Amino acid sequence: MAPDDLYDDTASERVVVEPPKRVDAPVRTPYERDRARVVHAASSRRLAAKTQVVGPQSDDFVRNRLTHSLEVAQVARDLSRALGSQPDIAETAALAHDLGHPPFGHNGERALAEVSDACGGFEGNAQTLRLLTRLEAKTFDGDRSVGLNLTRATLDACTKYPWERAPEGPDALKFGVYADDRPVFDWMRGDAPPRGQCLEAQVMDLADDVAYSVHDVEDGVVAGRLDLTALDRPAVWETLRQWYLPGARDDDLDLVLDGLCAVGSWPTASYAGTRRHLAALKNLTSDLIGRFCGDVQQATFAAGDGPFVRHRADLVLPEKTLLEIAVLKGIAAHYVMQAVDRVAALEHQRELLTQLVAVLLDRGPDALDRQYADDWRAAPDDAARLRVVVDQVASLTDASAVARHARLQPR
Repeated sequence: MAPDDLYDDTASERVVVEPPKRVDAPVRTPYERDRARVVHAASSRRLAAKTQVVGPQSDDFVRNRLTHSLEVAQVARDLSRALGSQPDIAETAALAHDLGHPPFGHNGERALAEVSDACGGFEGNAQTLRLLTRLEAKTFDGDRSVGLNLTRATLDACTKYPWERAPEGPDALKFGVYADDRPVFDWMRGDAPPRGQCLEAQVMDLADDVAYSVHDVEDGVVAGRLDLTALDRPAVWETLRQWYLPGARDDDLDLVLDGLCAVGSWPTASYAGTRRHLAALKNLTSDLIGRFCGDVQQATFAAGDGPFVRHRADLVLPEKTLLEIAVLKGIAAHYVMQAVDRVAALEHQRELLTQLVAVLLDRGPDALDRQYADDWRAAPDDAARLRVVVDQVASLTDASAVARHARLQPR
């Protein structure tokens, strides 16, 4: 059975019914159209100037949010196709998964979360849903923007955390919808199980983890921040516990790293920047991605017969694979994310975004881009106006946030 035959009319439904395209236009599936809409979105272009791990202006090699999203999309598409699901859906979700990220990556996300409590908080994934269904305007329902008007299946695949913010606990930090976007969220979820990720969202989520765990290490090696042949294991394990796995034991992590070191392309000499070393490092990233995705594919097939689509199956993630990914994350976190030279820069970024929100709230619509100024004037209360300002700031690139902050600060 072809992948498209596994998705019913409910999956391909849009909020606003669209007329047929011209008869002489290229024939595309609804999910191919979704992918094209995300590719051509202004929010996608802005990702090229948003931080992944270090700022995109730091050098010519480092990844930005756009290149990261392209790599996640490639991993997601390949895994989806191997599982027999619709690869355009998983690829589109991967291309869209970071659209809601503000300037300065996760650091900026934390800053906006701290200043937006009065309007329901900030979370990059909830902001992605808001962009796709409201802010990135392509289609209108009367006088209301419905964003890119993507299909139900694609929107569901873009939803990493299919629940609303909670007052406390983990769901206060990670959630997928703001309260005033709940109507489109409820339409999108339909009869989906509460809090259940669809299979395509699980593929996107795994592809994101795989890509940034491997590529952050690659970037760190090339930047000279870490040496895979001389890792300080006790220090890395302590960072890993602080950031990711509080209960992880040194002995278990040592065994996992030993297994990764046994991969044939793991380096045996320090990186020196030669073409041979660049090729070897690229082979390592390829081998690791293939290892992780292959193990997940085998485990998923072993757990059931499928079909591996939407809410009819789940991805199976072996414990070994999860630990291997966590080890790579821990290495990158220790040597790159918490490096001394980055701590001061991170603090400055948070202060800049906090001040920018404050000054935009004070200046009001005259300091906002036209679409956000219109939203401000339509906002019924202070909380709604704060949400408008947060939407504006989140839309900025690293450079435009710095420039706007400098322009608006009193002299």
